[in-house]
Amino acid sequence: MKTQGEIESAVSQSMGRFEQEYMGRGPEDVRAHLIHDVVLVRLQGVLTAAEQHLVKTLPSEKGRDLLKQVRSHLIEIARPTMEAMLKDITGVCVVSLHHDISTVTGEEIILFTLSECPICRETRKAPSHSTAARVHSEGGTNGYSSR
Repeated sequence: MKTQGEIESAVSQSMGRFEQEYMGRGPEDVRAHLIHDVVLVRLQGVLTAAEQHLVKTLPSEKGRDLLKQVRSHLIEIARPTMEAMLKDITGVCVVSLHHDISTVTGEEIILFTLSECPICRETRKAPSHSTAARVHSEGGTNGYSSR
């Protein structure tokens, strides 16, 4: 069983590899967030040089719409791959996928709705400062007496 952080990290790494393999360019940054039964993936810097050129040279709405249409189509084609990847990481089936990309910022958002909340194990917490202070005030540090 994984922690929430381990799930988020695995999704981030897998989505980065997916972008590299399927789109031909890896993102500059990937962040995944598990929020109950939703996985939100934010990819920054995903536009290829060709996509950036397309958006700049065509009339603004036409370039934007064409890019969004192509990206959405590619996501739909790769959807079974992404759903299998998420199920492998979370242990839960994907119910729906939502996608959008900004041609201005080069940011892409992919949201996966899961059939249920994944079961996560608790993270281990570091000792608090109050514990360390109490040990010190009881005579010495690291359990040794100061005598």
